[in-house]
Amino acid sequence: MQDEGKGQAPRDDGQETAQDGGHGAALAATSSAAAKATGHPDPAPSQPLTGSTFSRVLFSVRRWWLQDVVGTVNQSSVIEKRREDCALSERYLFMTAMSGGIAILGLLLSSPAVVIGAMLLSPLMGPIMGLGFALAIGDYPWLKQSARSLAWGTVMAVLLCALVVFFSPIQTITPEIAARTRPNLFDLMVALFSALAGAYAMIRGREGTIVGVAIATALMPPLAVVGFGLATFNWTVFSGALLLYVTNLLTIALTAWGMARLYGFRTTLSERNTLFQNVAVATVFLALAIPLAFSLQQIAWEANAQRIVRGEVIENFDERSRVSDLEIEFGSEPIAISATVLTPVLKADAEVEAERALAARLGRPVELALVQYQVGTSATAAEQAELSATRAREEAAALERADDLAKRLALVAGVTEDDVLVDRTRRRAMVRAKPLDGASLAAYRTLEQRIAETEPEWQIELLPPIKDLPSVIPFEDGEPTVAGTQALLIIGWAGQRIDVPIALVGDPDEAARAAELLAEKGVEANVTPGFGPVRASWGNPSE
Repeated sequence: MQDEGKGQAPRDDGQETAQDGGHGAALAATSSAAAKATGHPDPAPSQPLTGSTFSRVLFSVRRWWLQDVVGTVNQSSVIEKRREDCALSERYLFMTAMSGGIAILGLLLSSPAVVIGAMLLSPLMGPIMGLGFALAIGDYPWLKQSARSLAWGTVMAVLLCALVVFFSPIQTITPEIAARTRPNLFDLMVALFSALAGAYAMIRGREGTIVGVAIATALMPPLAVVGFGLATFNWTVFSGALLLYVTNLLTIALTAWGMARLYGFRTTLSERNTLFQNVAVATVFLALAIPLAFSLQQIAWEANAQRIVRGEVIENFDERSRVSDLEIEFGSEPIAISATVLTPVLKADAEVEAERALAARLGRPVELALVQYQVGTSATAAEQAELSATRAREEAAALERADDLAKRLALVAGVTEDDVLVDRTRRRAMVRAKPLDGASLAAYRTLEQRIAETEPEWQIELLPPIKDLPSVIPFEDGEPTVAGTQALLIIGWAGQRIDVPIALVGDPDEAARAAELLAEKGVEANVTPGFGPVRASWGNPSE
């Protein structure tokens, strides 16, 4: 038995050695423990050990991802939920149209708060995410349903926005509208990060209103601007906003597709695809990629052009010079460039030379407006000059903002701009409105609030004509009801704007309480005890 045991060991060792030689590098890359077991320990297996360690790390990460991350996702439940959100329903169309209408009003008023309110209503996230998930699992019917829902929602929102702008007295291109007429790298990043957050939240089952707002941030404002361009027949605004909308839409859809594939969504979860469906999905994917590639190419060209412009402008000056302000209008022909340079030595021909060099490098005609400020040679002098130039730009922007505010106040008040009093130092604007047929004091107060929301740093006062006050102030248990509180708000606002006393007649205790609440707003009211509910009216100015 001992002889047999002794004879068996060399045969096993020989077999392992032969196997080791047969497998070559594959077996040499195993751990040191395995090498010792074969009888060929290597005291310094630097390359094989490194490769083995790296392979084990990759294997561990892959196993963790598949088991602890992908394995915990209920893919059938996620897909079923996404299908429900892609349905072309009455609610979806109505909410999309209303969201677009609110968004265009916010853009016309330059009110970010109103635009955010529109995003809270937008249901566009459903069909867009549906596009990405349908592409990931190769489900052609779902892809077609999502595209149909998205197309109808887009058309509804654009037409309603165009209708609102067409009948609106305000059809000027506000800064909020202009900012959404040309896609840039930052717009693309907003869409990308929004899509990553949205797809992750949906896959992990944590979607909610905030995720919908993130998606709507990149889609609803550009869509509303498309409607503005359509209503005003402005092709530049229309095409630029449409390009931004399509770029962001495709970025979100393709990002959702990538996230779904990353989390293991595959065609095995859907019905068996036919050859026609596979070809159709590939065609749609290519059709989506073409405009996105074009947009990315344009974005990259403009980013590189900005670098070229800055370099060519500063090339004509001393090395101690700096460019403090640079604005480029790529949409104009020729390209309009305005720049401010702080330099110790002024150069008369710098503008001509820089313009010639830029036209040659960009391959398009360029119109350069160059402003030079002579500063000292020290860094402190240059910084002070740059601060002075920044303050000058801020003052010019504030002046332009005040002029725009005066125009809007004159428009809503029905007067000329000369009738608007604007105190730029105290940031206060006041105008006395003309009587408008059918307009109540509540309507004038609403107009003032809408303008004040767009100018939070200004004190806006719209002085209404003398109109009837809310006749009844309802009370219950000694305190005003919701309707009574609203009536007191209107009465108090009117009392602050019109220098006429207010008379309250009715139940003594309720009238006294109403007068007390008005006094807290700085409005005095004369109380006359009587019977019945409290009634308000304008008193005698001599009182």
